Amino acid sequence: MITGIKGTRVRRAVAAVVTTGAVLTTGALTAAPAQAVTTPSIVAAGGYAMNDANGATLYTKAADTRRSTGSTTKIMTAKVVLAQPNLNLDAKVTIQKAYSDYVVANNASQAHLIVGDTVTVRQLLYGLMLPSGCDAAYALADKFGSGTTRAARVKSFIGKMNSAATSLGLKNTHFDSFDGIGNGSNYSTPRDLTKIASSAMKSSTFRTVVKTKSYTAKTVTKSGTIRTMAPWTNTNSLLSSYSGAIGVKTGSGPEAKYCLVFAATRNGKTVIGTVLASSSINQRATDATKLLNYGFARLG
Repeated sequence: MITGIKGTRVRRAVAAVVTTGAVLTTGALTAAPAQAVTTPSIVAAGGYAMNDANGATLYTKAADTRRSTGSTTKIMTAKVVLAQPNLNLDAKVTIQKAYSDYVVANNASQAHLIVGDTVTVRQLLYGLMLPSGCDAAYALADKFGSGTTRAARVKSFIGKMNSAATSLGLKNTHFDSFDGIGNGSNYSTPRDLTKIASSAMKSSTFRTVVKTKSYTAKTVTKSGTIRTMAPWTNTNSLLSSYSGAIGVKTGSGPEAKYCLVFAATRNGKTVIGTVLASSSINQRATDATKLLNYGFARLG
């Protein structure tokens, strides 16, 4: 009888140990994602990531330090164009020699638009955001600025970019160019650029453009024939390397170094952010990937 009681106690003790082990195992499994959510280290001088649904901050590194933005400026260029009242995306624009001369003089990234060709506003947006065409940016600024001279129209357009930044409540952003080739006073921050991108992504046209990997424009030549342009390839490598990537824009320059405004959606959640002044094309993608992974881990 006594032996039986001891045996029962032993069995209960073993059961308790097994149960405790199960609890510990479950605990370990639950804790694993939390362990994975270690704040990442990035090479970029500045970084920011947020939950696009509510604007909640997920990551910061010098997020409010003003820096040169390179061609990430073009996010605002596109945003201003798409905000124009009664915008006709099929409106025609004739490519001027001034646009071509500008990119040659500045050794700037270009969409290789041909002087005299007629293109649509929609095509210019692809030329702006995929190959980062400064010629496309100039054409859009000339088209949507106000004034009797090209210089006046460009100045007016840049004014619209700054007004849009003010409307978003951005305190650390200023534009003095339509494309990021600044004149000493073209700057933003990781936090501000992320907010600009988040706002721009509310446009379905913008979303469609920035997630496109390649686009072939058919323009109309001076003689009225159709010219099939060489394909424009998106400079944002995350579209191919990161599952769920939906945009947004690269940037680079001697002062800006390597920048990337990024966004991805997984399981109905969108993380959007920016890295500024990274060390190389590959490194900015690595930095952005780290912040996206971290953001999604934080969101669960």
